[in-house]
Amino acid sequence: MENALAQRRQENGWSQQRLADELGVSRQTVISIEKGRYDPSLPLAFRLAEVFHCRIEDLFTPDA
Repeated sequence: MENALAQRRQENGWSQQRLADELGVSRQTVISIEKGRYDPSLPLAFRLAEVFHCRIEDLFTPDA
């Protein structure tokens, strides 16, 4: 799954650690999601959308 997580995070001026703290996950989890090595659980995806004030669809798109 492709994602716009790094772009959204950078637009907010947040470090990976800051986002991890907001989400209650490890920095490594944020890195793994950003690099596409890990797809977040549905509750985490909803939390990401909430943190960035957008829809899940604005953050994640399925692979072709």
